[in-house]
Amino acid sequence: MAEILVLYYSRHGATADMARLIARGIEQVAGMQARLRTVPEVSTVCEAVEDEIPAAGPPYATLDDLRECAALALGSPTRFGNMAAPLKHFIDSTSSLWLEGALIGRPAAVFTSTSSLHGGQETTLISMMLPLLHHGMLLLGLPYSETDLLHTSSGGTPYGPSHLAGTDSSLPLSDAEQRLCRALGQRLAETTARLQGRP
Repeated sequence: MAEILVLYYSRHGATADMARLIARGIEQVAGMQARLRTVPEVSTVCEAVEDEIPAAGPPYATLDDLRECAALALGSPTRFGNMAAPLKHFIDSTSSLWLEGALIGRPAAVFTSTSSLHGGQETTLISMMLPLLHHGMLLLGLPYSETDLLHTSSGGTPYGPSHLAGTDSSLPLSDAEQRLCRALGQRLAETTARLQGRP
């Protein structure tokens, strides 16, 4: 089984919900398995001290999770049109992988959740793409053959799935948003399989 890392930070749960849906899409492809990982909180003053194992949800990511993955789906809520600090803090720790060229040629995709419809979904997705490009990864988006991109009134972009969580972050993922998450997971897994020479 090839493992695809679904790495995310989630504050109110929506990005975690998206990660689980992407993992479902990945596991629809024969021979592909999702590995869910998250990152700990950080403080604006100093690095937050967290237990090594979170109280709930998937384990915290390590550099080995990235080194071992066949592909990557990276997700974050929007923070002023950018990825959230905890995810950026983890990504900033990956210089040793960059020096090794460990991620060169591996497929990658991104996803996000925002409080408002025009709250920086696309710029957040692009902010996550930039370090992946520096790592030499192959970026995938969503093609318009996913017709939900043409009709959604909530989240959904060609850069990757997105979710409109509402000002109190309580809106559940719409049916279209859910389909786009699963579609991204499946596309990422199918592309990974083709690159590995699988039928």
